[in-house]
Amino acid sequence: MFLKNTCKRLLALFLCILCLSPYALAIEDPAIRAKSSILADPETGQVFYEVNADEKAYPASTTKIMTALLVLKYCNLEETETCLEEDKSTLEPGSTLAGIKTGETLTIRDLLYCLLLPSGNEAANMLARHVGGTVDNFVWMMNQQAVALGCTGTHFANPHGLHDDNHYTTARDLYRIASEAMEDETFAEIVKTAIKTLPATNMQGERQVLSTNQLILRRADPWYYKDCKGIKTGTTTPAGACLVSAAEQKGGMLISVLLGCDKDDYTGGVRPNFTETKRLFEWGFKNFASKTLLEPNLTIATVDVTLSTETDKLSVKTAEGLTAVVPVDLDPDELSMVYDLPDTVKAPIAAGQKMGTVTVSYSGTVYGVIDLVALNDISMSSVLYYKDKLDHFFQSTLFRIAVFVLVVFFALCVVLRAIHTRRKAARRRAMMRRRKYQDDSYDERRRRR
Repeated sequence: MFLKNTCKRLLALFLCILCLSPYALAIEDPAIRAKSSILADPETGQVFYEVNADEKAYPASTTKIMTALLVLKYCNLEETETCLEEDKSTLEPGSTLAGIKTGETLTIRDLLYCLLLPSGNEAANMLARHVGGTVDNFVWMMNQQAVALGCTGTHFANPHGLHDDNHYTTARDLYRIASEAMEDETFAEIVKTAIKTLPATNMQGERQVLSTNQLILRRADPWYYKDCKGIKTGTTTPAGACLVSAAEQKGGMLISVLLGCDKDDYTGGVRPNFTETKRLFEWGFKNFASKTLLEPNLTIATVDVTLSTETDKLSVKTAEGLTAVVPVDLDPDELSMVYDLPDTVKAPIAAGQKMGTVTVSYSGTVYGVIDLVALNDISMSSVLYYKDKLDHFFQSTLFRIAVFVLVVFFALCVVLRAIHTRRKAARRRAMMRRRKYQDDSYDERRRRR
């Protein structure tokens, strides 16, 4: 009996867990081999996977994402910079270089390719000098930009990512930085490039630079990922093997960050920062997909209209569509639509005029806020307009004050007139009494005579 009851309780507990967390049970944990990681949608900020995403980590050359972000923010790409001896002499021996010679002059655009594809540390120093005047000043700018992006666990000590105990970040902060960088078309174009031919310079002929990102380099490799859009690798002994990457399917983009992978593990023929990133993307796109949540020009609500004889209702439509990466099994009927619309609007109204917004969310995640605009023109009635003006005037505080003042004025007039009348009557009575007294006195004197 005891065993039977125990089994029943365990079954009940299992069913409760099943009901309480269907989402967690429906999607298998990919168990990514990295010290810290994150996978998220840069459009909505929704996080699909994370492990130790706020844990302190060393970024290695993924630092160069921030370096490029600042360069693109402040530079004309056709400006030039010349390599100084200090750009290379300050680097530790054996660090990654892009083959730039001392005295060689390159455009900022070509330096960005040298920075982001072969991960040239001398290119990082050259760009830092060009933007900040000095490398130290540029590093200060990097930290200011990190704060502006909401990074709470990041501090930069150099523009290239070579190890420094005071140079650190988190997976979540790197995701924020990469999301911002991918908004720049030039950055996005550079980081998805596998091989770039650089034009001849004052010291070298035409040459090629290759990306260190194995996910985009050679199509024949088993770890090649056709949907990958870049972004940046990084490897040092303290940092391990790192990779910040982006991938896109059917218009939906995901950004992943893997930090602290085992740099000496070549089990899959390549370091795990590549194989694990590919696996994380495949997991993400298997369980989440880009879906249209709202169609453009969709009539979605109505609003009451005043001051028009044409109609008393206005239809509003979506100004644009909304597409987002959502769980593949999302039921559109379960979407939450929160409208921010006035109860009434006044004519005239022009087609396309913004009337309000609708916020679309699912399971607490906001996927977008879309403007709602008028479907058609609605003209105003002059008669109703002036009637409304009069109605508003009669209901206004000014009118009420004016009425109050008039009432007080008339009441005061009535009171003053009453006082005046009473005083006048009193004077008349007094006068009559004096006359009567005088007449009585005169008659008395006559009798005495």
